[in-house]
Amino acid sequence: MGASFSGFSSDSDCSDGDAALAKPRLGDIPESCVASVLVHLDPPEICGLARLNRAFRGASSADFIWESKLPENYGAIVEKVLEEPKVLNLGKKEIYARLCRPSALDGGTKEFWLDKRTGGVCLSISSKALMITGIHDRRYWKRISTEESRFHTVAYLQQIWWFEVDGELEFPFPAGTYSVFFRVQLGKSTKRLGRRVCNPEHVHGWDIKPVHFHLTTSDGQRVVSQCHVDNPGNWIHYHMGDFVVMNPDTSMKIRFSMTQIDCTHTKGGLCVDCVLICPSSVRKLINSLT
Repeated sequence: MGASFSGFSSDSDCSDGDAALAKPRLGDIPESCVASVLVHLDPPEICGLARLNRAFRGASSADFIWESKLPENYGAIVEKVLEEPKVLNLGKKEIYARLCRPSALDGGTKEFWLDKRTGGVCLSISSKALMITGIHDRRYWKRISTEESRFHTVAYLQQIWWFEVDGELEFPFPAGTYSVFFRVQLGKSTKRLGRRVCNPEHVHGWDIKPVHFHLTTSDGQRVVSQCHVDNPGNWIHYHMGDFVVMNPDTSMKIRFSMTQIDCTHTKGGLCVDCVLICPSSVRKLINSLT
């Protein structure tokens, strides 16, 4: 143990010239040793340490580090999301960076990205890609432009008896557990004198009966849950359930729905933004998202 610290000599033990030669510096550590440490850190930590000096900067670009952060089936994801096979010829760090940037799918109605911290697959599905009962009848629904959605538009329900929103998605998910959320808000948000204001004009009926969530997968998983929609004026991610991917070599198809079809009363004043799918490991952070 003492020998390993023998290089850290004090100035009183040697001349000034010898001390300058004897004192080890971070830049003296071989890049291979630095890389062996960095591989155990999260991507943001790796990028932070890359700013220390040239050795850390060089080590932080090692392919074996970033390949360990990429999804195991990143090749299939690159082909589906980026549709640029040449991307696979880039360094693994650059591939990771490209996949962390939000990428539009299906004409801009869906969006994909990797969580920068964990490398987990995240997907968002716009209300425009969902099947909404009565959406084309302006007595019930209308589209509203807003900066509060990543898709810049939400579906706003004025009043209806039969509330039903369905959707589906097929994607080559890496192995893991994923959570599915509906992002909705009671009330319609506007800006007045530069301040956010929520109009509760049409909000009614949601406290009488809960909404029901259904989630199924192509390999036979099924989840049913329910909850009351509340907290007017705030965007909430309502967790409908989780599904597990065991085989990343085949695409998983999921179907999901949010319904309140008790026709004893009307309900209204609800904004539907999107459906969010993300690794269950980041579930606790979801409602901190705007």
